[in-house]
Amino acid sequence: MTAIQDSYPDDLAWCYGCGRLNPAGHHFRTFWENEGTVTRFTPSKDHIAVPGFVSGGILAALVDCHATGTAAWAAYRADGREPGTPPPHRFVTASLRVDYLKPTPLGPELIARGSSTSVSGRKVTVTYTVEVAGVVTVRGEAVCVEIPEPMRPRAP
Repeated sequence: MTAIQDSYPDDLAWCYGCGRLNPAGHHFRTFWENEGTVTRFTPSKDHIAVPGFVSGGILAALVDCHATGTAAWAAYRADGREPGTPPPHRFVTASLRVDYLKPTPLGPELIARGSSTSVSGRKVTVTYTVEVAGVVTVRGEAVCVEIPEPMRPRAP
């Protein structure tokens, strides 16, 4: 199974959260499953907020990358194209709402699930949750936009 991040061109695959080419990154990977997206991540002891619980910053990074990956999936599907076909869809976050519903335990696998609620031009709105053992600990919404021209890499 291929993650949407595997389709990002090399010059756009350096994100600290989901960039496959960033050796120091988290390498979050977002897959299409049923009618939405899934990203699985198992936090390590380094992702601590207080003993036994995941840092809110790590959770925000997870959903940020999950949302932009979901937006890319949604854009390709709206175009009727396969991920990786030109021109590439690559999104950045314009707005991110993260609702921390309960403390997220450190150690077990986290499952982020998302779906696009609207695809309009360069903008995709995504809703998401993060769950641990079937319990939703985080939910929110992101507005994602196609990467703006000033952020696109230039040929040397």
